[in-house]
Amino acid sequence: MPDSLIPSHGGYRKLKSFQLAQLAYDLTVSFVEHYIPRNSRTCDQMVQAARSGVQNIAEGSLASGTSKKTELKLTNVARASLEELRLDYEDFLRQRGYSLWQQDDPREAQFTEARCKTLEDVKTWVNGQRFGQGLSGQRGPSGRSGLSGQALSRPSIKSRSSTPVPEIAANAALILIRIASALLDRQLARLASDFEKEGGFTERLCRTRYKNRNLPHHPKLKESKI
Repeated sequence: MPDSLIPSHGGYRKLKSFQLAQLAYDLTVSFVEHYIPRNSRTCDQMVQAARSGVQNIAEGSLASGTSKKTELKLTNVARASLEELRLDYEDFLRQRGYSLWQQDDPREAQFTEARCKTLEDVKTWVNGQRFGQGLSGQRGPSGRSGLSGQALSRPSIKSRSSTPVPEIAANAALILIRIASALLDRQLARLASDFEKEGGFTERLCRTRYKNRNLPHHPKLKESKI
């Protein structure tokens, strides 16, 4: 209801941006476990940046009932956290001589079309790339590739792609981050527009008070004064 003092809020789990940011977080935790020294500052920074992206989307959604300004601020923090995470993955690729896939790389389209929803889905796709299967690998009863979601660092025993596994995993994470960030950019634009047109909690409170103050008096109250 547009005139409701506290509108519907907190449905962050249905947001595609939240779902992708959460998947990027899960992938990052697995990634740093295999490829980043556990006691390094980079390990902590990547995990915290990924976590911040998820938590701030959720917190902003919950705060939106009484503060659109807070929702805007926290959604922007989530967007900034994902940007920090993106730079960490790009640094990893550059410093180790791996390739950063461009947006016209067919593997990006393949990963997007795979519509991975869980970390196991991503691991299955990464291992499919290792074996040169892409999207054409055989499917098992669950609908996933016949390969299981093995650990990202497990060596292959079949014909192997020339692309190193860390490169595939890092670029998969970057694709997730890029899509989530684009969705957050749209959210921020919509939130800013809504805030400009409708205001926030204070404006709704003023409208509600004004409306209640100008309601017609009850007939019985009028009769009692006659």
